[in-house]
Amino acid sequence: MTNQTALITGASSGIGRAIALAFAHAGIDLILVSRSLEKLQAVRHEVTALGVKAQVYAVDLSLIEQVQPQITKIVGEAGKLDILVNNAGMGYTGLIADTPLAHWQQVLDLNLTSVFQCMQGVLPLMREQKQGTIVNIASIAAKQSFSGWGAYSVSKAGLVALSQTLAIEEPDLRVITICPGAVNTELWDSETVKVDLDRAAMLTPEAVAQTVLYAVTLPPTTVITELTLMSNAGVL
Repeated sequence: MTNQTALITGASSGIGRAIALAFAHAGIDLILVSRSLEKLQAVRHEVTALGVKAQVYAVDLSLIEQVQPQITKIVGEAGKLDILVNNAGMGYTGLIADTPLAHWQQVLDLNLTSVFQCMQGVLPLMREQKQGTIVNIASIAAKQSFSGWGAYSVSKAGLVALSQTLAIEEPDLRVITICPGAVNTELWDSETVKVDLDRAAMLTPEAVAQTVLYAVTLPPTTVITELTLMSNAGVL
């Protein structure tokens, strides 16, 4: 995978950081995007120590009107992009009846609309290259409904539909959706998630990262369109 370049969103921690490290071990150069420049610099130090090039960009993907122009600028500066991993997102719990409209919109903006905008930011270059792989990190919640996870589930189900549609519209590209079960990340510590699960039984970020790496390193004429990855403990 040398001479390949990947852009990863949400790359400063959790699944995004794990994907960056897995890609670096495979020799893939990196463009790392997240809100925290300080955390991104720490990941950059880790991946460059493995011998790959890495650029970092602090981008707040929740400011959706800014996402597409910022991503367009980033890939324009890079000059090439082989892989886009849309990993950034947020968790949210709350009954449908109790979810404020502002919270609903916040979840959909970050988990779905920002991905749509990232796609629009890279598509002109990938079309020009006539090749590229886009990986979208969805969730088992896109496939199975859970009480209290309505806004999150809708955002991830929408992401699956977005991936399927893009795959039809852009036949020169590979579009891959990964739907993990619960993953032990900082999401469970966030203020918007109010559940207490056995985190030791969850998937590790590294397991998800290795799955993503496998999917993107298949022969160019082969694509895993959708993959569900679960812990042996099942749905938590």
